[in-house]
Amino acid sequence: MRKMKAGLIAASLIVILFASCKKDNTVQPNPTPTPTPPTSPTSTTSIIEDFEKGTKTTYPSANVTLNTGSWNLTDALIGTSSSDAKIGSQSARIVNTGTVTMNFDVDSEASTITVYHAVYGTDGASTWGLFASIDGGTTFTQVGGTITSASTVLTPVNFTVNISGKVRFQIQKLSGGANQINIDNITINYYAAISVPDNDHLLLGNPSDAKTSLESGNNFLMIKSYYKLSYNSSRGTPNWVSWHLFTGDLGTASRSNNFRPDSTLPPSFYWVTQNDYSGSGFDRGHNCPSADRTSSVEANSATFLMSNMIPQAPNNNQITWGRMEDSIRSYVTNQGNEAFIQMGSYGVGGVGSNGSANTVAGGNVTVPAFIWKLAVIIPNGNNDLNRIDTSARVIAVIIPNINTVNSSWKTYRTSVNAIQAATGYSFMPNVPFAIRKVLMAKVDTK
Repeated sequence: MRKMKAGLIAASLIVILFASCKKDNTVQPNPTPTPTPPTSPTSTTSIIEDFEKGTKTTYPSANVTLNTGSWNLTDALIGTSSSDAKIGSQSARIVNTGTVTMNFDVDSEASTITVYHAVYGTDGASTWGLFASIDGGTTFTQVGGTITSASTVLTPVNFTVNISGKVRFQIQKLSGGANQINIDNITINYYAAISVPDNDHLLLGNPSDAKTSLESGNNFLMIKSYYKLSYNSSRGTPNWVSWHLFTGDLGTASRSNNFRPDSTLPPSFYWVTQNDYSGSGFDRGHNCPSADRTSSVEANSATFLMSNMIPQAPNNNQITWGRMEDSIRSYVTNQGNEAFIQMGSYGVGGVGSNGSANTVAGGNVTVPAFIWKLAVIIPNGNNDLNRIDTSARVIAVIIPNINTVNSSWKTYRTSVNAIQAATGYSFMPNVPFAIRKVLMAKVDTK
C-alpha cells in the first residue's frame, strides 16, 4: 500500500515548463505551440499531508498533530475503517459542512494543490471546495471550482492557486448533509514564478483545465492561431473561448462570412455545419468576435469556424452583445489598452425569434440558457502577467439567452466570482492569489 501511495504522489507532481518571450507588437497570430495549456512551470519541492500520523476518532472540533503540523478538524475525524477510502491506512473523513484546516502557514510559492477525494462507504454524493487564507486563518477564500464527490474510488483533483508568501489551506464540505467524504494526500506543489508569453490567448489561465486528449471530449482543448477554446462535443459548442485583443488585431479586413465546419475536430465528434442553425430562430453567435480579428483576411476568417459559435438569440447577439463587443474594442483603441477576454455559455434552453428551444441541428447542438464574458483590461505594455494588479479594469457579465434581453449590456454586469459560481470553472488561475481575489470580486461601474 505504501508503494502505491508513493506512485500516486509522484504522478501528481508532473508539470510542464513554459518559457516566456518578449512582447511583439507587430500583427501576427499566436504561434501554434505544443498543445498543452500554459499552467505550471517546473516543480521544485512539495509538502504532502497523507493523514498517516495522528488520531482523532470523533467529529467535534479539535486540533490534531499530523505529519505536516497541527490541523483543526471540525465535523471531521481520521478514518481507519474498511469503509474509509484511503491510500494508506488512514484518511480524513468529513461530515455535514465540516472542515479540515491547517493551523500553520506555509511560506513559499504555492502553485498547485492536488487532493484525493471519494465518498465514504455507501454514502451519497457531496460537494466540497478548497479555500485559502493569506491572513493567518482569519478569512478564507475559495480557490477554484466546487468539486463533487460521488465515487468510492479515490480520485485526484488539481487546483491552480499561485500564491506567494504565507498561506494556509482548508478543505470545506459544502453540501450533502450527513453524507460523508474522505480526503487523502493533500499535496502542495511549489514552483518558480509562472511565466506565460505576452499576448498569449490563455495568459489568464485555463479555466476548466481543458486537455487535448479524446477522453476530454466535453472539455477538449483546441489551440488556434487567433484564439484558444475548450470544446464540448456533447453540446456541439465551446465551453469557453479565450483571446487577447490589442490594436494590432484591428485593421481593415472585411467580414468574411465564411461560416464552415471545423475540420480540426476529432472525427468522432459531430461537426456542426454552417446550415445547422437555419430556421431555428437563433443566430450563429461568435464567441471570439469577427470584429476583434480584422488585421487580415486570414484572421477574420478564423472566427467563422462553427466551433467558435453558439446558438444565440438574435436581439441578444446583434444588439446587447454587439454593443458590449464595441465597447471593449473602444477601450482598447481609444484608451491605450489591451484586453484579455474569455467568453462562454452554460445551461440548457434559450428563447430565439421562433420561441424557446433546448437544441438545434436535430439535437446535436445545445442552446445555452446563459452567456457570460469577462475582460481584464490593462494599459499597453510588456510583461503582461506581472503588470496585472488590483487596479486592472475587470468587466464581467452574465446575460440570459433570450430575445427580449435588455439592450444595455451594462444592466447585466456582475463579478467573475459570480461566473465562477455558475460554471464551476476556476478563472484567472495564473494571476497571483492576492491580486486575483480582488479582481474576481470587482463589479464594473464605469
